[in-house]
Amino acid sequence: MEAAIDCIVEHGFSSTTIAKVSTAAGLSQGMAVFYFKTKEILLEETLRYHYEAYQRVWQAALARAPDDPVEKIMALVFADLDPAICTPRNVALWNSFWGEAGARPRFAEICDEFDGERNEVLIRLCEAAEDLIAGPIWSASSVVAALDTMTDGMWIRMHISPNLMSKAEARELLARFLATVLPARAAQILTFTEELNRSSEQRQSKLA
Repeated sequence: MEAAIDCIVEHGFSSTTIAKVSTAAGLSQGMAVFYFKTKEILLEETLRYHYEAYQRVWQAALARAPDDPVEKIMALVFADLDPAICTPRNVALWNSFWGEAGARPRFAEICDEFDGERNEVLIRLCEAAEDLIAGPIWSASSVVAALDTMTDGMWIRMHISPNLMSKAEARELLARFLATVLPARAAQILTFTEELNRSSEQRQSKLA
């Protein structure tokens, strides 16, 4: 799976072959064909494998968050910018799969399966915080749609123009949106984001 991801990111879908993936994985082509049969199945399983890794990150973030809908909304949304998920390699892979989903129905089905589960969790959390949502123009479902559009757009922007927006700037933008939609909790949201960005900077400094 990791070898397939490397090949897709480096060569693109059209140039990724079972032979290239097998070589990158240090396996025989016969072994790869035995397990996956075709390139299409290999790509589908790679997409599923990648989604499962993403799912583990956001579910762990959700489990760590306090039992408060706003805290859990922030945990779930900011998981999209977690260093384990939001990397140049992963963002390139997501954009590659998204670009093919329209022409490959199985890709779209896998995306819908995993995205649907996350979407349902986020809608339930926004419904639990519905009394805090500002004004009649916003509903739980419209807040979720806006958040998903923002994070997907951030991944696209980071892929196309990687120096245009940092993860800290992306978190701040999401925090401002959440603070506007949930004004009664604005101070909490902004403070949480500042602390998260500060701790992320400290971790990066230690790694450097």
